[in-house]
Amino acid sequence: MAKVTLYSTDYCGYCRAAKRLFESKGIPFEEIDLSEDDAGRDALRVRTGRTSVPQIFIGETHVGGFDDLRALDQRGGLEPLLRA
Repeated sequence: MAKVTLYSTDYCGYCRAAKRLFESKGIPFEEIDLSEDDAGRDALRVRTGRTSVPQIFIGETHVGGFDDLRALDQRGGLEPLLRA
């Protein structure tokens, strides 16, 4: 299974929703909390071009935020990406 990385903050509702989705499917993930990590946020912005959280990676594939993750799951693309 591909590694799942979730960049989040502790006050983000969409971050909590992404974690719930992964947990409901039994998908392990690494959470990187950027709540008080300005350098980490800057690095994420450079890597993704985005400043919002959550930002989700499956393997080296940048999925995007929670809405992107939910859409991927609804169209049946989450499981194949995890297996890739």
